Parts: sequence; structure tokens; C-alpha cells
Amino acid sequence: MTTDSPYVDFRSGGYYVAGTRVSLDSIVYSFRSGDSPETIQRNFNTLTLEQVYGAIAFYLRNQDEVDRNILDGEAALRRLVPSLSQRNPALWERLQSARVQAGHIA
Repeated sequence: MTTDSPYVDFRSGGYYVAGTRVSLDSIVYSFRSGDSPETIQRNFNTLTLEQVYGAIAFYLRNQDEVDRNILDGEAALRRLVPSLSQRNPALWERLQSARVQAGHIA
């Protein structure tokens, strides 16, 4: 898959801010949570504000495709990394018990 943007590359199965190791996913998560481009740039200080705006514009223009790629990556991660309840059931039970005792019933 290729992109038509000077701000975003597609490599290793994912989207990245062109010429950087910053994933587009990380920009999208921050943008979706309401962070402004200026805040995103401060959080990823290796990026210029122009790169952040370009990455957001790319996302908005290709939202369905990028969202599908993010969902596919999250599903692959869930398959590769078992949940804590599967890896360490005893610890999971202790955490659940602590949540209940703290009033944060899960």
C-alpha cells in the first residue's frame, strides 16, 4: 500500500509520519481524545506542527482505511499478547479484589 501524502508513509504494515518513527496511530489516538495539533506536537516534540497537521489531514481524508488498519493492529496485538487474566490468573484475582475493596467494581 502506498500513500499520496508527503506527511505519511505506509511501511511494515502501518502508517507513520513520513521520515519518522512516530506512528500515525499515536497521532490519531491523541486527536480522537481531543488534543489540539499544538498539544500533539508538544507531546511528540520530534515532529513539526506542519507534520502534525499533515498527518491529521491524511487521517481525515483516509479515515475508514486508517481506522481499519488500527483495528487490525489492535486485534493482532490481542492475539499475540494474552491478557493479564490469562497470563497470571492469581494476580488478576488480587487486582479485581482490590478494585472491589476500593469501590471500583469492575
